Amino acid sequence: MEQSKEQKVHHVFEKIYGNYDKMNSLISFKQHLKWRKATMAIMNVPKGAHALDVCCGTADWTIALANEVGPEGKVVGLDFSKNMLKIGEQKVKELNLDQVSLMHGNAMELPFEDNSFDYVTIGFGLRNVPDYMKVLKELNRVAKPGGMVVCLDTSQPTMLGFKQGYYFYFRFIMPMFGKLFAKSYSEYSWLQESARDFPGMKKLENMFKQAGMENVSYKAHFGGVAATHFGYKPSK
Repeated sequence: MEQSKEQKVHHVFEKIYGNYDKMNSLISFKQHLKWRKATMAIMNVPKGAHALDVCCGTADWTIALANEVGPEGKVVGLDFSKNMLKIGEQKVKELNLDQVSLMHGNAMELPFEDNSFDYVTIGFGLRNVPDYMKVLKELNRVAKPGGMVVCLDTSQPTMLGFKQGYYFYFRFIMPMFGKLFAKSYSEYSWLQESARDFPGMKKLENMFKQAGMENVSYKAHFGGVAATHFGYKPSK
């Protein structure tokens, strides 16, 4: 019996959690850290803000948000992989970040009231959900009026030559890295499939608008291999 996308993704992250941080740095040549830093600079999160990090994984972006909001703020990290959350919980505990709470949950049905957060983020998680639009609408729903929704994820480069090299790397090299360094060839092969099928920058921008957000913009990273999209929930 063929697994659904949700079941596949859950299996992948429940298995690779122990090597996830190491592999992220290896696969992206540590560029994902620069992309998140550039994204945070644009977000300009103030002290005391309330933020939600969806598909938080091992909580790196959750922790970055916590450092910005400070002790007077609040950050919730949500993920559907309990094994990934265990890694995140350990990090949060070691850093004594009392403003952070991590919880098990599904991005398709966020367990929060409407208009709850000043900032809602999702990092390298949207491409793995079964229904992009449903999740975007959920992100918009739980954001406060005027709140910011931010998605950092892989994208589709358009420059000729660079584009072909990107697809070759993702299809052949990345799964081999998974096999060599994490003993997880099939799992990393699946991750390249989810990245290959993910909408390009302009299409995702339009999806943000269709989900109800306004003043939507995006920033491409490293020739378009990744991009950050920003949208705002209408104030009224």
